[in-house]
Amino acid sequence: MTDTEERLRRWRLVLGGGPADGTGHELAGRDAAMDRTLTALYGAGRAGGAAAGGGSGERGAGLGGSAPQVARWLGDIRTYFPSSVVQVMQRDAIDRLGLSALLLEPEMLEAVEADVHLVGTLLSLNKAMPETTKETARAVVRKVVEDLEKRLATRTRATLTGALDRSAKVRRPRHRDIDWDRTIRANLKHYLPEYGTVVPERLIGYGRADQAVKKDVILCVDQSGSMAASVVYASVFGAVLASMRSIATKLVVFDTAVVDLTEQLDDPVDVLFGTQLGGGTDINRALAYCQTLITRPAETVVVLISDLYEGGIRDEMLKRVAAMKASGAQFVALLALSDEGAPAYDREHAAALASLGAPAFACTPDLFPEVMAAAIEKRPLPVPAVPA
Repeated sequence: MTDTEERLRRWRLVLGGGPADGTGHELAGRDAAMDRTLTALYGAGRAGGAAAGGGSGERGAGLGGSAPQVARWLGDIRTYFPSSVVQVMQRDAIDRLGLSALLLEPEMLEAVEADVHLVGTLLSLNKAMPETTKETARAVVRKVVEDLEKRLATRTRATLTGALDRSAKVRRPRHRDIDWDRTIRANLKHYLPEYGTVVPERLIGYGRADQAVKKDVILCVDQSGSMAASVVYASVFGAVLASMRSIATKLVVFDTAVVDLTEQLDDPVDVLFGTQLGGGTDINRALAYCQTLITRPAETVVVLISDLYEGGIRDEMLKRVAAMKASGAQFVALLALSDEGAPAYDREHAAALASLGAPAFACTPDLFPEVMAAAIEKRPLPVPAVPA
């Protein structure tokens, strides 16, 4: 195939055929089959028109309402497209063609490519899910959770173990355990200009794991519908943190009500099925509950994960954040915990938190361990730069 023919082929697949595409290129074999799968999803105009596997022509949405038909289409897209594209097409099919109800059928769940977004959809359907589907749904969710744990757990534990060690100040450290940077800064008043050196009156050392003071971490997670991916990642991180002996972890989820899921942290799948995605948001009520969990403010990190669209009492919410910080607790506000990029959020509330010394920012799962390490060590958070 010449370069010109290849370009025409690609444009034909993009434009969808018909007299208006202008390419004059005919598809055959695998290309024609690929075109049918695209036509079924991205067609314009005929909602419920051509069925998946039907002929090409004017593009028209056509997966219909049959679970076997959709299952065949899901198998087709896995045949023709890479996994990353399959996940995008599945998400588009659910959003564009209203296929959420079909995910309540076991044969559909067995056919889909599992990812974080699918888990979010399943969780939103949890209460409507028939018993015959729940076991399959749990298996799908568990696969995603286990994959995330494999990706995130080792680095998270290593990063936070280092932070815990560094946060433990040793008064009489051995030479190899001296933190020279903090020791010099703590003894600058003992600088001797005639000798050009600092005579340390007090040595500060890195703590070792058995000397580190135990930290309390409270994850306070907004479970409104827009936060689905964040809920998934927060549940996984919560389980990882709970597995560390030096961190006492609590997990609180909220909408207009507050639910403490700490007792289920040993299994993030149980945590996820204990959430209720959707509904309103009352951040103030959630923070009020979190305040009751703080017993050692100086050793506590509170992480609020929310888009900050507050349905409760705004001024009370801000007063609670200010009170936590004044008590010595570290407060972290994450607008999202996901790979989805900058979320929609309440900019007025984010600015108000920033004025209290609690900048709110979106955080990727890969950055989260560094954010937690900084909070544990009480140093500035690694806030991502905002694109110009």
